[in-house]
Amino acid sequence: MALSKKPVTGMKDILPEEMQIRDYVQNVIKETYRSFGFTPIETPCMENIANLTSKQGGENEKLIFKVLKRGEKLNLETAEKEEDVVDFGMRYDLTVPLVRFYSNNSNQLPSPFKALQMGNVWRADRPQRGRYRQFMQCDIDILGEPSNLAEIELILATTTTLGKIGFKNFEIRINERRILKAMAAYSGFPEESYDLVFIILDKMDKIGLDGVAEELKKEGFAEEAVDKYLSLFEKAEGTENGLVTLCDTLIEAGFLEEEVKQNLTEIIDSVEATKAADFKMVFDPTLVRGMGYYTGTIFEIAMPEFGGSCGGGGRYDKMVGRFTGNDVPACGFSIGFERIILLLLEGGFKIPGQAAKKAYLIEKGYPADKLQEVIAQAQKERSEGTQVLVVRMNKNKKFQKEKLTAEGYEEFVEFFNR
Repeated sequence: MALSKKPVTGMKDILPEEMQIRDYVQNVIKETYRSFGFTPIETPCMENIANLTSKQGGENEKLIFKVLKRGEKLNLETAEKEEDVVDFGMRYDLTVPLVRFYSNNSNQLPSPFKALQMGNVWRADRPQRGRYRQFMQCDIDILGEPSNLAEIELILATTTTLGKIGFKNFEIRINERRILKAMAAYSGFPEESYDLVFIILDKMDKIGLDGVAEELKKEGFAEEAVDKYLSLFEKAEGTENGLVTLCDTLIEAGFLEEEVKQNLTEIIDSVEATKAADFKMVFDPTLVRGMGYYTGTIFEIAMPEFGGSCGGGGRYDKMVGRFTGNDVPACGFSIGFERIILLLLEGGFKIPGQAAKKAYLIEKGYPADKLQEVIAQAQKERSEGTQVLVVRMNKNKKFQKEKLTAEGYEEFVEFFNR
């Protein structure tokens, strides 16, 4: 049987043109994040399966690529449950590995610790535009900072990076998990049903307010509670400052602390006053974020060109405590790297300030002594900053030049055996 030339479903080969853009974008991300004081780290691509299935990753825990035990540990004949045959899993994000890393190494790390992590993650998801089963994530996180300085720095670092890459007119949508819970409590939903309510609310951008109402009623929630819930969104949307209007309603009813409103207002005002890129901060009471580990502020990057989220993050103050028994304040932001690259490719992005690229085409049979002179000349130009490709001349020279031109080579020097 012939071997398959295609990559497995949901994964892809990366051609040179895209790879050059990916390298450029990664360098911009690293340089910008370093200027904000973030320190690069690396974690393994596999984690213990118990860490990945600890009810913190939301729906992503259903998408784990699980790794079978090896050698004598693997006995399919006597296995009765999954843990008898599975011990590891491929990481589905970088946050769980980061928290394990921090829990294991915190004595050697500064406080607060500002981490930068870039690497592939894996999810057994349904592939679609901008969504793959293997994809790069770019995360920055601050552990040990309880104040909203963490959120402000994360948002400014991420938006500054996007601005340097060339993106503008995007939005940072922001909300607070405590506001979401206060809205549910104010409306009369039982506390044990909050997760289901939020899952339905998360569909707002696809099914609208009426669709959310219909789904909530289908789940058996009282019509009075549903109507009261949706009236909060209508009230927030119908005023100039929806954050203040909504929070004041919840505060007066005794379901929200004044500090939550002040905290979120401070973040929005501070970012707007000091931002270095062209974007808007937008309070969005329908923003949920699917991960189970979020405890406070949550945010997403919304880009009109993509028609969806291109990254997001939030505060997860209880996650380190799951490993160590002691809670540590933590907050992070992740850029949707693959979606950013997709938008750049679709927009015909050209790497700014790229070094000149020149190709030396050498005819077959070219004398060895002269070949050494050609290579020496190429080495000299390379030392001066020019990218020089030295290759043999093909029979179909026209086709060869067309391919090289497509790769960005602008000048050709031909050497003939004459």
